[in-house]
Amino acid sequence: MKALIFAVAAAVLFWLFLFGIQLVNFWWGMTVAAGLLAVWSLLNAGRDRRSLFAFNVSHVAWGLLSAFFLYAVFWAGDHLSRTIFDFATGQIESIYSRKEQLAFWKIALLLFFIIAPAEEIFWRGMVQRVLSGKFGSISGWLAAALIYAAVHLWAANFVLFMAALICGLFWGWIYMKFGTLWPGIVSHAVWDLLIFLVVPL
Repeated sequence: MKALIFAVAAAVLFWLFLFGIQLVNFWWGMTVAAGLLAVWSLLNAGRDRRSLFAFNVSHVAWGLLSAFFLYAVFWAGDHLSRTIFDFATGQIESIYSRKEQLAFWKIALLLFFIIAPAEEIFWRGMVQRVLSGKFGSISGWLAAALIYAAVHLWAANFVLFMAALICGLFWGWIYMKFGTLWPGIVSHAVWDLLIFLVVPL
């Protein structure tokens, strides 16, 4: 539990620098932050390390299907939020403004091969796993999703906070259902490419 508390505290500071203070290039900063948290998670996974990466070909299919489903949810949410909230358009545009910090292909490679997998390893493979072991599957799932959303509060962006909460609940549910990180890694990586680069909202 001490390793988890240390890691979450580090994540809070990392996300402060990435979303709040914004002192560094977002994409390189996120790559380093997520990568370090993932390494820490793996070092402290112990006997669970093997089960975290148990693989079945069906995990790829589930990951792809869930990524497209989540994109559809966000597509509907985008239209709804822009209709209901006057501030939504500006907040959504501020999220996409980070694409200007790096070339398209570099962002794609970082998202797909490092950031998305590393985030799943940390947020689901450590935070949710440890909390679920301590407080039960449902409580661990909900708590991990709330923490994941909470660190995004540094951005002072309601749309981003809600997006993180939905994603945290969604990918957390996938991890809870399968007990392995692969479906969530595939889902997260593909969704990132769709939502940020291929067919942005």
